[in-house]
Amino acid sequence: MKKDDLPILQIKGLTKIYGGDVPAVDKISFSAKKGEMIAVLGPSGAGKSTLLRCLNRLIYASDGEVLVNGRDINQCRGRSLRRLRSNVGMIFQQFNLIPRLTVFENVLAGRLCHTPNAFWYTASILRRFSEENKQKAFDALKRVRIEHLAAKRADSLSGGQQQRVAIARTLAQEPEVILADEPVASLDPASSQRVLKILKQICKARNIPVIVNLHQVDLACQYAERIIGIQQGKLVFDGHASDFTMDIARTIYGTQFESALFNPEAATVAAA
Repeated sequence: MKKDDLPILQIKGLTKIYGGDVPAVDKISFSAKKGEMIAVLGPSGAGKSTLLRCLNRLIYASDGEVLVNGRDINQCRGRSLRRLRSNVGMIFQQFNLIPRLTVFENVLAGRLCHTPNAFWYTASILRRFSEENKQKAFDALKRVRIEHLAAKRADSLSGGQQQRVAIARTLAQEPEVILADEPVASLDPASSQRVLKILKQICKARNIPVIVNLHQVDLACQYAERIIGIQQGKLVFDGHASDFTMDIARTIYGTQFESALFNPEAATVAAA
């Protein structure tokens, strides 16, 4: 196998049980290689968010392995965990920006993982960063085409613009994997398309895997090359987007199927 074909991320038998006997994530296994855009689909409560949070140790898995370049994130502690986490960028539905700070300052926060441990707290409080870090932050803003908003307060932007700031912050981190948890759930259709297009461009330009949780089947088929379907914590589909049919979507979503269609006209056709 060629080096570029080796998976950056490997998930083996991943399980998460919050309480009782019913797992939120149940023995899920898959891998992600360089330049691969993967959409994770499933109804509300299927375990999509829990899965992604286990992949960067925001949630500690009950069982299984999550390997980033061969290192198990579940076995890392302290400094080694922080170092490994810096290789896994995370984009959230709620943006998680600091409203009173400027766009540029929010993106600079993505560079804290590259600041020596002895100085990162000072850098974050006093907002003192090296010229190299500032340049990388600005380059990230240019990549998502909002460099002209650098001096604006984050809370003055639209939802779509704020999500692009969040993407730029993750880019400034220079991760080897990007995870995006429902990044377009609160956006209008045009902004949703724009954000997913940017994520796909980053995936290909940076040659890194991007794993994105989505609820909209149409968007997943349009932007991802591979789709993973989850139902009740179990992996029920893993294949190329071209092999993902509406019948498979109905099986995964059940009664939530129509709400999972991005295009309202498609929902009307499906109901007919």
